[in-house]
Amino acid sequence: FADDAALVFYFPIDLAWVVRRVLRIVQPSAVLIMETELWPRLLRECRARAIPVALLNGRISETSFRRYQLIRPFMRRMLEGLTIALMQSEKDAARIRDLGLPGGRIALPGNLKFDSAETAIDERVTAELRERFGFDDTRPLIVAASTHAPEERITIEALKQINSDRGSRTRLLIAPRHPERFGEVASLLEDSGLTWSRRSGARSEHDPGCDVVLLDTVGELRAVYPLAQIVFVGGSIAPHGGHNLLEPAANGACVITGPHTENFAAITKALLNEGALIQLPEVSASETSTQLASVISELISDKARRSEMGMRAMEVCRQNAGATERTMKILSPILSRTTKVDPSISLSALSVTAAK
Repeated sequence: FADDAALVFYFPIDLAWVVRRVLRIVQPSAVLIMETELWPRLLRECRARAIPVALLNGRISETSFRRYQLIRPFMRRMLEGLTIALMQSEKDAARIRDLGLPGGRIALPGNLKFDSAETAIDERVTAELRERFGFDDTRPLIVAASTHAPEERITIEALKQINSDRGSRTRLLIAPRHPERFGEVASLLEDSGLTWSRRSGARSEHDPGCDVVLLDTVGELRAVYPLAQIVFVGGSIAPHGGHNLLEPAANGACVITGPHTENFAAITKALLNEGALIQLPEVSASETSTQLASVISELISDKARRSEMGMRAMEVCRQNAGATERTMKILSPILSRTTKVDPSISLSALSVTAAK
């Protein structure tokens, strides 16, 4: 973001002297917080300085809500520092209202992730990956995206079962969620008995024929989705609440997720309701690879079903687009250089100002 932002820095530790120093140096006209980064000292200091604070794409999971209910009086006082809360879903809006934020300062412009899913893909990277690794329709490609342990092991075992049972030559691309695990996953592949290549490694004559590609780079996963027939989105077999399903869905891929999707509950529900997603049930660890292999094998055998799921996924993304525009309309009085906004002003007042 060096070309897009005047300054990028770590979020301040939520101690009074740290937050005050940051606010004194930066002197923000407004503070926009994404999803659930609610820090009590920051909200308190912003309120004391009449700096409006908006929560964008707000989300409160069921687990977090249960914890917050235990400290409801504290949460009510903390939320007084929020000017507006723009929530992802009706459930999220109801939860923050139950925690003490007045309904007049809550709105539902939609989920911003539906708009961000259609961000332009770097076609140059897609073409490079296709050419180097020989990705084409002759060998189906499964992408395991944003994986955590033990999801890499599970998908590797699933690949072995698929190719053993079907006699096929299905390929796998693994993109671990955290870069510090690239080496760990490389060791796992080295011991797997499969042929594999690293994206970061030098080109090799073996790249086009390898069974598995390790995407050990940052920022290239989105460019892989147009090459995939099937995408498994990680953090969902491992209990991490899941990761973004919309990026592969917006590209028309056939998407599979595990049972743990709490972080993307509304998106998961929207895709499931339209038959645009397969969600695996929770089973024992020993059964997971077999279950995943079975689902993938069925999808590989049924091109029509894959195509239908992909089209439905893109339609869900299209129908839910527009949250960014609605969000900006509500925020326009806050972001205006000439408009002074009281941090405790109601949402209805802001909406009237925006409409004018």
